[in-house]
Parts: sequence; structure tokens; C-alpha cells
Amino acid sequence: MYRSKFCDVEYLPDLNVVFVTWKEFCSGEDYRKPLLHAVEIMRANEGCQYVADTRSGFENEAADTRWLFEVFLPEAAKTSCKMIIFIIDQDHSLKQELEGQSVKLQRFFDVEYCFSLEELAGLVV
Repeated sequence: MYRSKFCDVEYLPDLNVVFVTWKEFCSGEDYRKPLLHAVEIMRANEGCQYVADTRSGFENEAADTRWLFEVFLPEAAKTSCKMIIFIIDQDHSLKQELEGQSVKLQRFFDVEYCFSLEELAGLVV
């Protein structure tokens, strides 16, 4: 479990997912440290999928987006994770940013979207 004022990262064993909940804007190490913790959870749990709750999300800064593609994605791709799921808000407030990231994410993973944790269960079973 990882907790900060910006993000929580936890393993949900019943779904075999690492669950990343973004709470407010952050950048640099405050953004990167929880994602690296998520990779460690994926390494430790065979078949663990990645889920990000972006409903309280924010747009990333360019340097963090570059880091996401250059560091996080290659490290996550070394695990047995095959799916990245975004929990989005009903208004799709981050739709443009997530769609931009999805192009690169889909090189490594299946990318799915849902609106709630309850809906998530149907995607990972």
C-alpha cells in the first residue's frame, strides 16, 4: 500500500489488480513514485492488471508524460500485466488526454474504460 496526499496505490487480490487512485494534481516524484510502486505490485503478482481511477484526475505535465512513456511503460511491459483500465468520470473530462496516451499504451496493453469499481469487475474476470 502506498498513500500520499496525491495518490493511493493498493493491491486488490480479489480482482488481481493494482488500483491507483489519483486525488489531486501532482508532478515529478509525487507523480512517478506511486507509478513505480504500482509496477512493483505487478511484478509481485502474476497476471496483475493495472487500474487507474482518474475521476479526480488532472492533465499531466509534458515531462511526466515523457517519463510515463520512457520509463513506466517499458517497466510495466516487463511484468505479466496485459490490460490497463481507466475509471473515468461520466463527463469524460480527461478524454482527450487519455485517448492520446492510449495510442502508445496499446502498443503494450489492452486499454479499457469504465465508470466505477463495480463495473471494473466485469472487465478483469
